[in-house]
Amino acid sequence: MGTGFTIDTPLRVARYGISSVLSLVDDVLIEQMRKYHCEAIGETYEEIGAKEEDSRARRITAYLDLLNRLVKRQIANLKQGSFDEDGELNRYFRMLPDSPLRKDYEAMLACTDPKDRAQRQEALRSRIVAGSIDVNIMTKVDRDNYRGGERLPAKFADAMAAFRGFAQSTLHSAIVFSAGINARLYNYISEFADFFPDEKGALRKKIVLKVSDYRSALIQGKYLAKRGLWVSEFRIESGLNCGGHAFASNGYLMGPILEEFKHGRDELLDTLHGIYVKALQKMGRKPVVDPHEMRVTVQGGIGTAAEDAFLLDYYQVDGTGWGSPFLLVPEAVRLDQEHLDKLCRATEADVFLSPSSPLGVPFWNLRNSASEENRRQRIAAGKPGSPCPKGYLSFDTEFTKQPLCTASRAYQKRKLTSLETGGPAVNQVRENVLAKSCICHDLAGSATLPLGIDPEAKPAVCCGPNIVYFKQVATLEEMVDHIYGRKSLVNVDRPHVFIKELSLYVDQLLVELEQLKMDLVPGTAKRLNEYKENLLAGVDYYQRLAEHLVEETRQRFLDDLGRLRAILEPITING
Repeated sequence: MGTGFTIDTPLRVARYGISSVLSLVDDVLIEQMRKYHCEAIGETYEEIGAKEEDSRARRITAYLDLLNRLVKRQIANLKQGSFDEDGELNRYFRMLPDSPLRKDYEAMLACTDPKDRAQRQEALRSRIVAGSIDVNIMTKVDRDNYRGGERLPAKFADAMAAFRGFAQSTLHSAIVFSAGINARLYNYISEFADFFPDEKGALRKKIVLKVSDYRSALIQGKYLAKRGLWVSEFRIESGLNCGGHAFASNGYLMGPILEEFKHGRDELLDTLHGIYVKALQKMGRKPVVDPHEMRVTVQGGIGTAAEDAFLLDYYQVDGTGWGSPFLLVPEAVRLDQEHLDKLCRATEADVFLSPSSPLGVPFWNLRNSASEENRRQRIAAGKPGSPCPKGYLSFDTEFTKQPLCTASRAYQKRKLTSLETGGPAVNQVRENVLAKSCICHDLAGSATLPLGIDPEAKPAVCCGPNIVYFKQVATLEEMVDHIYGRKSLVNVDRPHVFIKELSLYVDQLLVELEQLKMDLVPGTAKRLNEYKENLLAGVDYYQRLAEHLVEETRQRFLDDLGRLRAILEPITING
């Protein structure tokens, strides 16, 4: 969800028992938001300056502690409230899924005896819990930092300092690592006691890994277990049908991946627990006899209650994640009105998989966002590139000893000059250079612009392709009702989540084939042949899966499969 969209979402949804994740990339934004909320509640704000010792970690700790205090205060106030028809208490219980707690709430509403009703209400109040305030670190965003031209020790690198900020906070929640293994970061975790079992065997802070497949879960899980660290959740995310950076697999699809987890999760649990216990013993820590909870969840492109229920029931996952649709819920996320309107009108042509990210990873982007429009205006004015006010994605050392961001003016000026004597593919390379956007700064604009923190902000919007099927602004309760099947917010023709992902992979294969012809694609023809074969294997899998779908959607699913197979099978990849 970028950096700005969910930067203070816990203050908006946690009191309803809804968990959310905020990014720790941008400590400048985090400090700005701490100042904003302190002033809003009348709490003294003491600035942590950027040049102060360990400022990045301290800013993050201070902000997370503030969120924790405020959510606890909200929960205390909620429990003291009354069950008025339009009150917060009723809203909390109305948004629950079908569950024993919801049934107890409905029984309370039906109760006519005043004394019994009051007792039932007190019992309900005691069962209110806050949603978790979780955080995310994208492991690849781990820029080394410099002072006086000298590189600082590794613990002051961006991901390391951000992790320390969370580790030292008062939160009892989870950190979500995405984008694969960062060895120095993963090794650093073991320096903090909250990630080890306490005297009761509980984990105060938990580790969640975003993974692309079973193999990735096993490799990363083992790496951490050998260091006495437990992965409490493996969060499977579609490689392409997601928001933000798209870490596409080599044609491996969500359905077959979930099938492997379904049949292999017990073995994964046993394997990791065995390694974990031995590591704890070797460290002199008390071993854990019974394995900790290990959740398997899935996210990426889910759009209807039927899809959500199928994933939960057929694949026996423990939960699902919804991201992009919440961009249309102003109660839950930060987004200015202009971009809210643009998202409501967005078509498939407006949401595109772009080369915008300086990380060199495909990035879902809104074509008419202020950030993209500003990028094109700078190019037209002969001043391409960003001033690079934050530099979190500064990793390129082609021209300088100290890394530059490829979206920066300093880099693009040098790179474009070097291309003046380039070969036949120079125009394509030039376009790729100019496509880079200042996303680390512009993704904060969704919060800083509407709050008046940065009136000149040019927001970027990293919505996933699923957003185009949602056409209206919704309340939080309406979106929750949509997820649980009590209401529908999808009023346009929409392919099944598995079909949409498959079609995105087919499109990406065709793009890479064109790049192969121009010698621009990384990898080889052999890899693309494997890509194609993996997609066809996925089509075969979905052909068998179709019998488990409800009858009214089955034929459309099979027709779409046949159409995509007809595109794939004739493709010839030479080389």
